[in-house]
Amino acid sequence: MFTGIIETLGEIKSLRTEGENLHITIKSTITNELKIDQSVAHNGVCLTVVAIDGNKYTVTAIKETLAKTNLSTWKTGDTINLERAMKMNARLDGHIVQGHVDEIGICTAISEVDGSWYFTFVYNSAQGNVTIEKGSITINGVSLTVVNSKEAEFSVAIIPYTYTHTNFSSFEVGTKVNLEFDVIGKYVKRLIGLSG
Repeated sequence: MFTGIIETLGEIKSLRTEGENLHITIKSTITNELKIDQSVAHNGVCLTVVAIDGNKYTVTAIKETLAKTNLSTWKTGDTINLERAMKMNARLDGHIVQGHVDEIGICTAISEVDGSWYFTFVYNSAQGNVTIEKGSITINGVSLTVVNSKEAEFSVAIIPYTYTHTNFSSFEVGTKVNLEFDVIGKYVKRLIGLSG
């Protein structure tokens, strides 16, 4: 379980394919605090630490994860958002984030307005995911509030701190991102579907 509040950024140092799995080695300032078998969210994808070497650690993504996320687009040198699992006695500053990506979204517009930024994304509504105005959304692991919710499209407003301390600053029109829709909204939608 995560909160969507990014702790730090990591740099992808190597990518190695083994069968249908992808081993990802990341350099990070939090590596010395990690343990083998620990869960860490990488651009919102919950992956398990399998090896630690100095200031680098390795995680493995399986075929299912690669199919549902943007991990297959990652390259050596890319910067990714990192968050360790939440502590049960800590404040929930973002919202409940599972680290289970629902689908990939595509950035379609970026605009700067008086020191903040608006990012617009599209997604495949045929998968049954929805957003609501002022509801929660997780983009590359970042907990954000939806603005301008439409069918298969929404925007978010980014403050300067978030822009600087996450990989939003590297986004361009066409960037593929990991989307995790609000878990409470998903349960409500499911229950309504079952009773209809």
